[in-house]
Amino acid sequence: MFQPRSIQSSLSFKDKLLSIDYILVISILILGFVSMFAMYSTDGGEFRYHTKSHIVRFSVFFLMFFILSFIQIRFWHGSSYLLYFFFFVLLICVKYFGLTSSGSQRWLNFYFMNLQPSELMKIGLILFLAKYYHRVSLENVNKIKFLFLPILALIAPVLLVVMQPDLGTSLLIAAGGIVVAWLGGVRAKFFIYALIIFISLLPIAISFLKPYQKARILTFLNPEKDPLGAGYQIIQSKIAIGSGGLFGKGFLNGSQSYLDYLPEKHTDFIFTLFSEEFGFFGSLFILSLYALIVSRIVKIGNVTRSNFGKLYCYSFATAFFIYVVVNMGMVLGLLPIVGSPLPILSYGGSSMMAIMLGLGIAMSCKVYKDTPVN
Repeated sequence: MFQPRSIQSSLSFKDKLLSIDYILVISILILGFVSMFAMYSTDGGEFRYHTKSHIVRFSVFFLMFFILSFIQIRFWHGSSYLLYFFFFVLLICVKYFGLTSSGSQRWLNFYFMNLQPSELMKIGLILFLAKYYHRVSLENVNKIKFLFLPILALIAPVLLVVMQPDLGTSLLIAAGGIVVAWLGGVRAKFFIYALIIFISLLPIAISFLKPYQKARILTFLNPEKDPLGAGYQIIQSKIAIGSGGLFGKGFLNGSQSYLDYLPEKHTDFIFTLFSEEFGFFGSLFILSLYALIVSRIVKIGNVTRSNFGKLYCYSFATAFFIYVVVNMGMVLGLLPIVGSPLPILSYGGSSMMAIMLGLGIAMSCKVYKDTPVN
């Protein structure tokens, strides 16, 4: 019964290296290299700020991911509540000391980088709820008193992020939390109740939306209504993707991008630039990489023995999938523009740090797959 603990405790460094999921590692590396070329393209085919910064960030955070992979899964389980609380404190600090840009107060200045704590909270909430539902028995999980803490843990950071204001990230944080609760055994009726309450409060919530947020929703419904204003970005994005055809216009030959018709092409709309230059088959290649990453995380969840590891991996894989779908749906005009970066591919240090943190914890579940978690 206690043999797995002794086996895992005595793993040599070689054993740990052999336990790494190298298909996942290679997939991340390929996506990272693709992101560097994409960033080089956004800089007009020159080795400028975005390219240099992105290469440094990917290199640093990939190394971080690899180091985190060797940290015991019992550490992540034991520190889940502490990490959540730390990220929550950072969110509170944003309200009082955060940097303001484009009307939003989302970042903390740490001199070497501007950190967006809301990105880290995506992982923090998944960790918190994975530990919570690991410890709560299935017989108790649907009792009212056991629903209070996870609801509070979800709502509190979401409200703080909404106040920044950052509606898109708050919805993604909530989505990750809901996935963990569902996988943890919460009955469907509670989600239905929550949906009814949400719909009932929707008119009140809409009244609190900023003008630009209302404009984004209206633009999503009819972008052609204001083609030179609110609808400009999504119209140009669809033109760029459509003009790429099957094989694309070629590397550094995207007209929409190079003539500056496409705003924010290095962040949320990086997929648009890639699609214009490499076409349908290039886009299919990126989708395949993301599908492979998600499937490998799910496979790690299948082989890890602890309920905590399974909950974390399945939830993180689902959340990762949601991040990709939301970004691609946004640039294709299928969803409103919510400011959601494409994992690893988009420019942004906080987003990449959070994703690499999440991947590192998932890999730790693989390396220490037989380690029991109490």
